[in-house]
Amino acid sequence: MSNGSAALTFMRLLLLFLVAATTATASPAIFSSGLNRTHLVELYSSEGCSSCPPAEAWLGNLRDAPGLWSDFVPLAFHVSYWDRLGWTDRFAGKENTARQYAYAREWGGESVYTPEFVLDGVEWRTASQRNPPSRSIEKAALLSVQYEAGGVCRVNYAETGDCEVHVALLGGGIVSEVRAGENQGSTLRHDFVVLAMQTAQLKGGTAELSLPESKVKGVLRHALAVWVTRRGELTPRQATGGWLD
Repeated sequence: MSNGSAALTFMRLLLLFLVAATTATASPAIFSSGLNRTHLVELYSSEGCSSCPPAEAWLGNLRDAPGLWSDFVPLAFHVSYWDRLGWTDRFAGKENTARQYAYAREWGGESVYTPEFVLDGVEWRTASQRNPPSRSIEKAALLSVQYEAGGVCRVNYAETGDCEVHVALLGGGIVSEVRAGENQGSTLRHDFVVLAMQTAQLKGGTAELSLPESKVKGVLRHALAVWVTRRGELTPRQATGGWLD
């Protein structure tokens, strides 16, 4: 075989390898709950709150817990009302703040605080002094999601009724150097932070929605959190999720 033919053969093999690798990388990620209810653990937090780093550390440690994704799905909503102290939390959003206030109203109050944990729609005041939630014995409908490159999510929920699905892109392994506010001079580390979120109505138990691309830098790992509620309600009926990378 001449040098030219050998080089051409090599290039063809390399092209086939790259195509195969690209195809493999583009394969959708599929996550599914079991037939028992999966807990949803929410943390309301802020980089501007001096009491929040220990709660964030507790949540971050869940990445090594054996029940992650199967027994519980964790996520951290960063709120915006601490930004007034001089440090703008890059993860904070008005939607997250509104969600926390909606919980407060549902519980018969108007005040909010950080850090605040919520377990399955109920305030969980002693979360960081406890172990992660154990596997639930409560039966629930199967929830599955297929996540494709570009943020397209296809959801199936094996229950009829007036329900909606919530899908959140989570970021982890994030480090922030805080230069103002109550945590001035601190290095904060975050996992399971909500970077983007969308909600869609389930029709016949199915929905398709697209998550916007996150522009947050320094994210070492991504995950997906998915949960279903009755339309207009906050209490989750079922949840699932998993790592994307």
